[in-house]
Amino acid sequence: QVQLQESGPGLVKASQTLSLTCTVSGDSITTNYYYWTWIRQAPGKGLEWMGAIDSSGSIYYGPSLKSRASISRHTSKNQFTLQLTSVTPEDTAVYKCARFDRLYSGGPLPRPGWDGYWGQGTQVTVSS
Repeated sequence: QVQLQESGPGLVKASQTLSLTCTVSGDSITTNYYYWTWIRQAPGKGLEWMGAIDSSGSIYYGPSLKSRASISRHTSKNQFTLQLTSVTPEDTAVYKCARFDRLYSGGPLPRPGWDGYWGQGTQVTVSS
């Protein structure tokens, strides 16, 4: 069974760059055909689809984050990463990685426990 695990700092200072890694086991991130995805949820807000990298290496970003987010992968380690630059306290959220069979940009959001496979999430706090 596929398992995803997020890792990275729990506290980041405003204006700096957040770097997170998703380590995947039980599946290859190059397997056809999935979208390896970053999602976050800020306190009191709904899920936000941030972006994804698919099994062929194509990358997709949520429009509001395109200028600050960068997704990449390390296939030899079966990992994919998220970098978010110029963070503010509004970026405080639980960040999750997930595997889906489609992109969830511009439409209904995935449902935890029903759509795809999810990591447990990692809490990131941005201090001012």
